[in-house]
Amino acid sequence: MKAYEIALRLCRKESIAPRRAILSYIYDENGDALDQAILIYFKAPNSYTAEDVVEFQCHGGVVVAGMVLQSVIRNGARLANPGEFTKRAFLNGRIDLSKAEAIGKLIEAKSISAAKLLSRHLKGELKDFTDKAREELLEIIAFTEVTIDYAEEDLPQDLEERIEEKLNFLCSQMERILENSKQREGLIEGFRVAIVGKTNVGKSSILNKLLQYERAITSTIEGTTRDTIEEEIKIGTHIVKFVDTAGIRESDNEIEKIGIERSLKAMQTADIIIAVFDNERAADSEDRAFLELLAQMDSDKKIFHILNKCDLKNSFDKTLLSTPLELSCKYDIKPLTDALNDYLNTLDIGDEIMLSSARQITAVSQTLENLKASKELIKEGALELFSFHLNEAITALSSITKPYERDEILETMFNKFCLGK
Repeated sequence: MKAYEIALRLCRKESIAPRRAILSYIYDENGDALDQAILIYFKAPNSYTAEDVVEFQCHGGVVVAGMVLQSVIRNGARLANPGEFTKRAFLNGRIDLSKAEAIGKLIEAKSISAAKLLSRHLKGELKDFTDKAREELLEIIAFTEVTIDYAEEDLPQDLEERIEEKLNFLCSQMERILENSKQREGLIEGFRVAIVGKTNVGKSSILNKLLQYERAITSTIEGTTRDTIEEEIKIGTHIVKFVDTAGIRESDNEIEKIGIERSLKAMQTADIIIAVFDNERAADSEDRAFLELLAQMDSDKKIFHILNKCDLKNSFDKTLLSTPLELSCKYDIKPLTDALNDYLNTLDIGDEIMLSSARQITAVSQTLENLKASKELIKEGALELFSFHLNEAITALSSITKPYERDEILETMFNKFCLGK
């Protein structure tokens, strides 16, 4: 039974005007009133899914909403599967894949910046970029097909030069988008911040101060923390997941060694590293080994050098650290939260295009890889291989929004080059 028919039966009405809110009682199959609710009927195709949809706005609470839902099901409806409304909207042509992903990510947005970015995707910003790039690639592929299949036709003399310019422009666009997206993945998923250092430098105390309660056990005994501890808090407008780690040092203890391995893994997977050093103790071989480990991290990974326990006499050589942030987490953690907030705010993307999922990043990476390969092949005059890589590029790029149909090449060939008149 259709949604509209079910609504008529539950409300005991002969008709409901589309796109107009009405106040009505809802009845069960025995004629008992369940609730007085607002109903809105969205007649196809003017709904989110492009199908008939009826919205019941009943009173809150578990019992009333459950009674209404059960009555709807007994009259022929069923519970929607996870993501089914958005899936139907996509299958019915209401939205493309980029908008479908934006809807899912928007629900789980970890920052105001992420919500704004995903709203731009909902408005079609990513789709517009992809469609424009597709059009450029179709023109290039059409040129290749024309050269191979219609060599006798008169073609513009500067076509090859124009194609190289377009390829260079597209490559630079893709590279910039990939760089922005990889550096700012945390805007969507939430930033991971690893608190690392050797034993007893105050890592767990920093976590506790950030959380404002005793989440991690602290003591003067070295190696107290044996496992990673993860907690989320809000820094400015961003949700940040802090990971407290075991102290990094040489150890023969099997359990502690496992904890140290997890500390190293946390460093690799973190967006930001808080490297903690003890102001009261002179730098030793463990500090120097830790500094060497930090130097091996990816260059795009942000590292804050923290000199903790600055309420005590200084014995640590500050010149070993790059612009150290001095604090005493025993009294005040604000210098660290301010520094983190300032850095996270620099990652706001402004008007730049950004990809919102690993799938989209993979698609653009494959597009760029094939575009670079095609640039070399056109110089060699290997047009068939050149055409192959461009087809691979447009297939990868099109997966962001909608599948690529090869018939699009024919349309571009005849529209742009006026062949076959």
